[in-house]
Amino acid sequence: MSLAITTSYAGEFSGKYIAAALLSGDTLANEEITIMPNVRFKSVIQKASTNNIVRDASCDFQTGQGTLTLTEQILEPKEFQVNLDLCKKDLFATWQGAEMGYSQYADLPASFSDFVLAHVAAKVSDFTETQIWSGAGGAGSFSGFATLLAADAALPALQEIAAVGGGVNAANVIAQMGSVVDAIPTTVYGKDDLRLYVSSNVGRAYTRALGGFAGTGNAGYDSKGTNQVLGNLFFDGVQVVVSKGMADNTMIAAEKSNLFFGTGLLNESQEVRTIDMQEVDGSMNVRVILRYTAGVQYGEVTDIVLYA
Repeated sequence: MSLAITTSYAGEFSGKYIAAALLSGDTLANEEITIMPNVRFKSVIQKASTNNIVRDASCDFQTGQGTLTLTEQILEPKEFQVNLDLCKKDLFATWQGAEMGYSQYADLPASFSDFVLAHVAAKVSDFTETQIWSGAGGAGSFSGFATLLAADAALPALQEIAAVGGGVNAANVIAQMGSVVDAIPTTVYGKDDLRLYVSSNVGRAYTRALGGFAGTGNAGYDSKGTNQVLGNLFFDGVQVVVSKGMADNTMIAAEKSNLFFGTGLLNESQEVRTIDMQEVDGSMNVRVILRYTAGVQYGEVTDIVLYA
Protein backbone atom coordinates (compact mmCIF):
# COMPACT_ATOMS: atom_id res chain seq x y z
CA MET A 1 0.00 0.00 0.00
CA SER A 2 1.32 3.43 -0.91
CA LEU A 3 0.33 6.67 0.77
CA ALA A 4 0.62 9.96 -1.04
CA ILE A 5 0.53 13.29 0.73
CA THR A 6 -1.70 15.36 -1.52
CA THR A 7 -1.69 18.55 0.51
CA SER A 8 1.07 21.06 1.15
CA TYR A 9 1.00 23.29 4.19
CA ALA A 10 2.23 26.84 3.67
CA GLY A 11 0.98 30.39 3.95
CA GLU A 12 -1.59 31.42 6.55
CA PHE A 13 -2.47 27.92 7.79
CA SER A 14 1.18 27.10 8.40
CA GLY A 15 1.17 29.63 11.21
CA LYS A 16 -0.87 27.20 13.29
CA TYR A 17 1.88 24.63 13.09
CA ILE A 18 4.55 27.19 13.89
CA ALA A 19 2.46 28.19 16.90
CA ALA A 20 2.20 24.56 17.97
CA ALA A 21 5.93 24.10 17.60
CA LEU A 22 6.90 27.23 19.51
CA LEU A 23 4.13 27.60 22.06
CA SER A 24 3.62 24.03 23.24
CA GLY A 25 6.65 24.08 25.54
CA ASP A 26 5.67 24.62 29.17
CA THR A 27 7.19 28.08 29.49
CA LEU A 28 5.39 29.52 26.48
CA ALA A 29 2.22 27.43 26.64
CA ASN A 30 1.63 28.57 30.22
CA GLU A 31 2.72 32.13 29.41
CA GLU A 32 5.27 32.11 32.21
CA ILE A 33 7.17 34.86 30.38
CA THR A 34 6.01 37.70 28.13
CA ILE A 35 5.51 36.65 24.49
CA MET A 36 6.18 39.24 21.78
CA PRO A 37 4.93 38.01 18.37
CA ASN A 38 5.44 39.67 15.00
CA VAL A 39 8.99 40.81 15.69
CA ARG A 40 10.21 41.17 12.10
CA PHE A 41 13.83 42.09 12.86
CA LYS A 42 14.45 43.71 16.23
CA SER A 43 12.32 44.97 19.08
CA VAL A 44 13.43 47.67 21.49
CA ILE A 45 12.57 47.19 25.16
CA GLN A 46 12.59 50.66 26.71
CA LYS A 47 13.70 51.15 30.31
CA ALA A 48 13.13 54.36 32.28
CA SER A 49 14.51 55.35 35.67
CA THR A 50 14.05 58.51 37.72
CA ASN A 51 15.60 59.93 40.87
CA ASN A 52 14.97 62.82 43.26
CA ILE A 53 11.60 63.73 41.76
CA VAL A 54 9.84 64.48 45.08
CA ARG A 55 10.69 67.79 46.75
CA ASP A 56 9.14 70.10 49.33
CA ALA A 57 6.16 71.98 47.91
CA SER A 58 6.41 75.61 46.81
CA CYS A 59 4.46 78.06 44.65
CA ASP A 60 7.00 77.87 41.84
CA PHE A 61 7.77 75.29 39.17
CA GLN A 62 11.10 73.85 40.26
CA THR A 63 13.45 73.15 37.39
CA GLY A 64 16.12 70.52 37.63
CA GLN A 65 13.98 68.44 39.94
CA GLY A 66 15.32 64.95 39.43
CA THR A 67 16.45 63.20 36.28
CA LEU A 68 14.81 60.80 33.83
CA THR A 69 17.14 58.26 32.25
CA LEU A 70 16.04 56.22 29.24
CA THR A 71 17.94 53.09 28.27
CA GLU A 72 17.01 50.13 26.12
CA GLN A 73 17.47 46.42 25.58
CA ILE A 74 17.36 44.89 22.11
CA LEU A 75 15.44 41.70 21.42
CA GLU A 76 16.59 40.25 18.10
CA PRO A 77 15.07 36.85 17.29
CA LYS A 78 17.38 34.51 15.41
CA GLU A 79 16.35 32.67 12.25
CA PHE A 80 16.14 28.88 12.37
CA GLN A 81 15.19 26.20 9.91
CA VAL A 82 14.35 22.50 9.87
CA ASN A 83 15.05 20.45 6.72
CA LEU A 84 14.12 16.81 7.15
CA ASP A 85 13.80 13.73 4.97
CA LEU A 86 11.41 11.34 6.69
CA CYS A 87 10.46 7.89 5.45
CA LYS A 88 6.69 7.47 5.24
CA LYS A 89 7.10 3.75 5.75
CA ASP A 90 8.62 4.31 9.20
CA LEU A 91 5.97 6.78 10.36
CA PHE A 92 2.92 5.37 8.64
CA ALA A 93 2.64 2.28 10.85
CA THR A 94 2.34 4.48 13.96
CA TRP A 95 -0.24 6.76 12.38
CA GLN A 96 -2.23 3.82 10.96
CA GLY A 97 -2.31 2.15 14.37
CA ALA A 98 -3.76 5.32 15.87
CA GLU A 99 -6.37 5.51 13.14
CA MET A 100 -7.43 1.92 13.89
CA GLY A 101 -7.78 2.66 17.59
CA TYR A 102 -4.62 0.90 18.75
CA SER A 103 -3.02 4.03 20.20
CA GLN A 104 -3.37 5.33 23.73
CA TYR A 105 -3.05 8.87 22.37
CA ALA A 106 -6.41 10.39 21.58
CA ASP A 107 -5.01 13.57 20.09
CA LEU A 108 -2.91 12.16 17.24
CA PRO A 109 -3.79 13.99 13.99
CA ALA A 110 -6.28 12.30 11.71
CA SER A 111 -4.30 12.90 8.50
CA PHE A 112 -0.80 11.61 7.81
CA SER A 113 0.36 15.08 6.76
CA ASP A 114 -0.74 16.49 10.10
CA PHE A 115 0.95 13.60 11.89
CA VAL A 116 4.30 14.34 10.22
CA LEU A 117 4.07 18.03 11.07
CA ALA A 118 3.03 17.29 14.65
CA HIS A 119 6.06 15.01 14.99
CA VAL A 120 8.37 17.81 13.86
CA ALA A 121 6.54 20.43 15.94
CA ALA A 122 7.15 18.42 19.11
CA LYS A 123 10.89 18.33 18.43
CA VAL A 124 11.01 22.07 17.73
CA SER A 125 9.04 22.75 20.92
CA ASP A 126 11.52 20.79 23.04
CA PHE A 127 14.43 22.63 21.40
CA THR A 128 12.85 26.03 21.98
CA GLU A 129 12.05 25.31 25.63
CA THR A 130 15.70 24.44 26.29
CA GLN A 131 17.03 27.43 24.38
CA ILE A 132 14.83 29.89 26.31
CA TRP A 133 16.57 29.09 29.57
CA SER A 134 19.98 27.59 28.80
CA GLY A 135 20.75 28.28 25.15
CA ALA A 136 24.44 29.05 24.73
CA GLY A 137 24.20 31.09 21.53
CA GLY A 138 26.35 30.43 18.50
CA ALA A 139 25.57 28.04 15.69
CA GLY A 140 22.25 26.23 16.03
CA SER A 141 21.30 28.06 19.22
CA PHE A 142 20.23 31.38 20.68
CA SER A 143 21.37 32.80 24.00
CA GLY A 144 18.97 31.87 26.80
CA PHE A 145 18.27 33.83 29.96
CA ALA A 146 20.96 32.11 32.05
CA THR A 147 23.60 32.82 29.41
CA LEU A 148 22.55 36.44 28.95
CA LEU A 149 22.45 37.11 32.68
CA ALA A 150 25.81 35.49 33.39
CA ALA A 151 27.43 37.74 30.77
CA ASP A 152 25.74 40.96 31.91
CA ALA A 153 28.10 43.11 33.97
CA ALA A 154 25.14 45.20 35.15
CA LEU A 155 23.69 42.30 37.17
CA PRO A 156 24.38 43.26 40.81
CA ALA A 157 26.97 41.02 42.42
CA LEU A 158 24.68 40.17 45.35
CA GLN A 159 22.05 38.98 42.87
CA GLU A 160 24.36 36.51 41.11
CA ILE A 161 24.61 33.47 43.38
CA ALA A 162 26.97 30.56 42.80
CA ALA A 163 25.37 27.12 42.94
CA VAL A 164 26.21 24.98 45.95
CA GLY A 165 29.01 22.47 45.48
CA GLY A 166 27.72 18.99 44.81
CA GLY A 167 24.39 20.28 43.50
CA VAL A 168 20.97 20.94 45.00
CA ASN A 169 19.29 18.09 46.87
CA ALA A 170 16.45 17.58 49.34
CA ALA A 171 18.72 18.34 52.29
CA ASN A 172 19.91 21.74 51.05
CA VAL A 173 17.19 22.91 48.67
CA ILE A 174 15.38 25.02 51.27
CA ALA A 175 18.56 26.96 52.05
CA GLN A 176 19.46 27.36 48.38
CA MET A 177 16.03 28.56 47.33
CA GLY A 178 16.06 30.83 50.38
CA SER A 179 19.31 32.42 49.23
CA VAL A 180 17.66 33.36 45.94
CA VAL A 181 14.55 34.82 47.56
CA ASP A 182 16.71 36.74 50.05
CA ALA A 183 18.52 38.38 47.11
CA ILE A 184 15.32 39.60 45.41
CA PRO A 185 15.27 43.42 45.54
CA THR A 186 12.76 44.90 47.97
CA THR A 187 11.11 46.81 45.12
CA VAL A 188 10.37 43.52 43.32
CA TYR A 189 9.48 41.17 46.17
CA GLY A 190 5.71 40.92 46.54
CA LYS A 191 4.89 41.77 42.92
CA ASP A 192 1.99 39.71 41.57
CA ASP A 193 3.93 38.37 38.59
CA LEU A 194 7.14 37.56 40.48
CA ARG A 195 8.25 33.99 39.80
CA LEU A 196 11.01 31.72 41.05
CA TYR A 197 11.98 29.69 37.97
CA VAL A 198 13.85 26.51 38.91
CA SER A 199 15.40 23.62 37.00
CA SER A 200 13.85 20.16 37.12
CA ASN A 201 16.33 18.78 39.66
CA VAL A 202 15.65 21.73 42.00
CA GLY A 203 11.91 21.18 41.59
CA ARG A 204 12.26 17.48 42.43
CA ALA A 205 14.41 18.27 45.46
CA TYR A 206 11.89 20.84 46.71
CA THR A 207 9.01 18.41 46.25
CA ARG A 208 10.85 15.77 48.24
CA ALA A 209 11.70 18.29 50.92
CA LEU A 210 8.01 19.12 51.19
CA GLY A 211 7.36 15.42 51.65
CA GLY A 212 8.93 15.41 55.07
CA PHE A 213 12.58 16.45 54.81
CA ALA A 214 14.24 19.76 55.69
CA GLY A 215 12.19 20.39 58.81
CA THR A 216 8.75 20.32 57.19
CA GLY A 217 7.58 17.45 59.41
CA ASN A 218 7.27 13.71 58.88
CA ALA A 219 3.87 14.04 57.23
CA GLY A 220 5.10 16.66 54.78
CA TYR A 221 3.18 19.52 53.28
CA ASP A 222 -0.59 19.20 53.76
CA SER A 223 0.05 15.83 55.45
CA LYS A 224 0.63 14.18 52.07
CA GLY A 225 4.07 12.78 52.82
CA THR A 226 5.89 11.83 49.64
CA ASN A 227 2.65 12.13 47.67
CA GLN A 228 3.41 15.72 46.71
CA VAL A 229 2.15 17.01 43.38
CA LEU A 230 4.12 19.48 41.27
CA GLY A 231 1.84 22.33 40.37
CA ASN A 232 0.90 25.41 42.30
CA LEU A 233 4.05 25.52 44.43
CA PHE A 234 5.21 28.54 46.43
CA PHE A 235 8.33 29.36 48.40
CA ASP A 236 8.28 32.22 50.92
CA GLY A 237 5.28 33.67 49.10
CA VAL A 238 6.88 33.47 45.65
CA GLN A 239 5.31 31.18 43.05
CA VAL A 240 7.68 28.43 41.89
CA VAL A 241 7.80 27.48 38.21
CA VAL A 242 9.65 24.31 37.23
CA SER A 243 11.32 25.15 33.92
CA LYS A 244 12.34 21.96 32.15
CA GLY A 245 14.64 23.79 29.76
CA MET A 246 16.92 24.97 32.56
CA ALA A 247 20.25 23.29 33.18
CA ASP A 248 20.49 21.46 36.51
CA ASN A 249 21.12 23.55 39.63
CA THR A 250 19.82 26.75 38.07
CA MET A 251 17.29 29.25 39.41
CA ILE A 252 16.13 32.66 38.21
CA ALA A 253 13.91 35.02 40.20
CA ALA A 254 12.18 37.60 38.00
CA GLU A 255 8.86 39.14 37.09
CA LYS A 256 7.08 37.57 34.14
CA SER A 257 6.71 41.05 32.70
CA ASN A 258 10.50 41.48 32.74
CA LEU A 259 11.29 38.38 30.65
CA PHE A 260 10.51 38.42 26.93
CA PHE A 261 10.31 35.83 24.17
CA GLY A 262 10.28 37.25 20.66
CA THR A 263 9.27 35.56 17.43
CA GLY A 264 7.99 36.44 13.99
CA LEU A 265 5.16 34.02 14.69
CA LEU A 266 2.60 35.64 12.45
CA ASN A 267 4.71 37.31 9.75
CA GLU A 268 5.97 36.17 6.38
CA SER A 269 9.34 34.95 7.70
CA GLN A 270 7.58 31.91 9.17
CA GLU A 271 7.08 28.87 6.98
CA VAL A 272 6.24 25.21 7.34
CA ARG A 273 5.78 22.93 4.34
CA THR A 274 5.59 19.23 3.54
CA ILE A 275 6.71 17.91 0.17
CA ASP A 276 5.86 14.34 -0.84
CA MET A 277 8.83 13.10 -2.88
CA GLN A 278 6.98 10.07 -4.27
CA GLU A 279 5.71 12.07 -7.23
CA VAL A 280 9.17 13.58 -7.78
CA ASP A 281 11.65 10.71 -7.51
CA GLY A 282 9.50 7.68 -6.68
CA SER A 283 10.86 7.44 -3.13
CA MET A 284 8.87 6.91 0.07
CA ASN A 285 10.31 10.07 1.56
CA VAL A 286 8.53 13.20 2.65
CA ARG A 287 10.48 16.39 3.16
CA VAL A 288 9.58 18.82 5.90
CA ILE A 289 10.67 22.43 5.64
CA LEU A 290 10.18 24.71 8.63
CA ARG A 291 11.47 28.24 9.11
CA TYR A 292 10.89 30.47 12.11
CA THR A 293 12.54 33.01 14.39
CA ALA A 294 13.03 32.92 18.16
CA GLY A 295 14.97 34.74 20.85
CA VAL A 296 14.75 36.04 24.42
CA GLN A 297 15.71 39.18 26.30
CA TYR A 298 14.98 40.79 29.68
CA GLY A 299 14.17 44.37 30.47
CA GLU A 300 15.70 45.49 33.80
CA VAL A 301 18.60 43.29 34.89
CA THR A 302 18.82 44.86 38.35
CA ASP A 303 15.42 43.33 39.15
CA ILE A 304 16.58 39.76 38.48
CA VAL A 305 18.40 37.15 40.59
CA LEU A 306 20.48 34.41 38.97
CA TYR A 307 21.51 31.20 40.72
CA ALA A 308 23.80 29.10 38.51
